[in-house]
Amino acid sequence: MSNEDVFIGAIDQGTSSSRFIIYDKFAKPIGSHQVEFTQFYPQAGWVEHDPMEILESVKVCITKAIEKATADGFDVLKDAVQEAIKNKDALFGTIDTWLIWNLTGGVKGGLHVTDVSNASRTMLMNLKTLNWDESTLKLLAIPPEVLPKIVSNSEVIGNIAAGWPISGIPISGCLGDQHAAMLGQACRKGEAKSTYGTGAFILLNTGEAIVQSEHGLLSTIAYKLGPNAPTNYALEGSVAIAGAAVQWLRDGLCIISNAAEIEALALEVESNGGVYFVPAFNGLFAPWWRDDARGVLIGITRYTGKGHIARAVLESICFQVKDVIDSMHKDSGAEQSKKDEFLLRVDGGATINNLLMQTQADLLANPVVRPADIETTALGAAYAAGLAVGVWKEDYVFNSKDKLKNAKVFHPLMAEDSRKKKSDSWSKAVNRSFDLADL
Repeated sequence: MSNEDVFIGAIDQGTSSSRFIIYDKFAKPIGSHQVEFTQFYPQAGWVEHDPMEILESVKVCITKAIEKATADGFDVLKDAVQEAIKNKDALFGTIDTWLIWNLTGGVKGGLHVTDVSNASRTMLMNLKTLNWDESTLKLLAIPPEVLPKIVSNSEVIGNIAAGWPISGIPISGCLGDQHAAMLGQACRKGEAKSTYGTGAFILLNTGEAIVQSEHGLLSTIAYKLGPNAPTNYALEGSVAIAGAAVQWLRDGLCIISNAAEIEALALEVESNGGVYFVPAFNGLFAPWWRDDARGVLIGITRYTGKGHIARAVLESICFQVKDVIDSMHKDSGAEQSKKDEFLLRVDGGATINNLLMQTQADLLANPVVRPADIETTALGAAYAAGLAVGVWKEDYVFNSKDKLKNAKVFHPLMAEDSRKKKSDSWSKAVNRSFDLADL
């Protein structure tokens, strides 16, 4: 440990309060916190304390003092950054910007760029012009010269610098993860994909039109396959808890020992037994946007077993995706005939669960298509790069017939009356998860 890394913490334990102070190597206090604890007076002239309360107060003081010291450290960092901006010695960007800058030379001529999809995630880019939005930058006091140049998703950006195992190779594609998955799934206008991981991320390609959602979704970039190519936009809905609900069964309730066991456990029963689970551990994202929601597990009877709970957890993932897709149909103005032809492309680690995919198809009343290669994010980035340098043509990338040959298609099997009954019960469960944050 260097001298610059040394900090000293001191506990000041008093009669009525605990205090913890952190000092730097110059003996300057950089963070402190104080907590009072209860004084008990059993009789005149006597005073007593609860030793466990004192211990807890010390824990709180240490935690809060460290938080305050971190905040002070941020202020120091902020001052340094402002000085660097003033001296024109600072550059900003997303993680792709950092990687490309280093891959193309870093301080020795590295390129300072980002792509339209990653730029859109900063909320600083104008979706129409695909440039940094001047009014937003002005409002946030961000000097435009520190931001990277915005490029399309598919074009030769520059070559990899010497010192890398693949030096000299052109960098010709760059996309954000969900946008790359859309391209990997070959989603054209009117087509959607859902990625199932810790959360779930659903995007519907809306073509060259920016659709402003009235049903809880976000407007974003889908992809732009070349500097002069048209921009495809998308409606997006994010589900906070998907695979994380399965992890909760494993780590929180210890019902399963690994994630793969949930399918077999859920198949031990024929239905959810009337049990519904809303995984609003920290609120609900699209299309509800309720930060006051908390998780609920309802419909439990003496008949309820582990299998029913496992089914309810899997169904909760599918119901949340269905809620997003229903909102997409409303926002995009899809006619019923179009909705009847709709199929959902899926990817991500959780899609290996066949029961999950069949349940998704049943609740959507539409087919679900799982590609042979479920790692479509990397595939989408490869497609973008290959298109830019002529390895592939768009006809090849978007040839849906070829992709469906090796894909697994899950067709809906559930009767309409059962689907409606289950969806209505889910909606009731969601509504009961609201206004629980303060319990």
